[in-house]
Amino acid sequence: MITSTYTVVGMTCAHCVSAVRSEIGRLAGVSDVSVDLTAGAVTVTSEQPLDEAPVRTAVDEAGYALAGLASKDR
Repeated sequence: MITSTYTVVGMTCAHCVSAVRSEIGRLAGVSDVSVDLTAGAVTVTSEQPLDEAPVRTAVDEAGYALAGLASKDR
């Protein structure tokens, strides 16, 4: 499993967290999504490394902005 942490800007409440988790959770190969609202950090666990483009699109669909990849662990 691969764990990647992204920085997402614009999230302010539990609804924001739910929207981001839902959209990213729909991506192929994603097994878990956790969000730290205070830090603006979204940690994604996936079977394979994810390209940033689909993650960015999912975050955009949720109504927020992906600032970038903060870290990746294998």
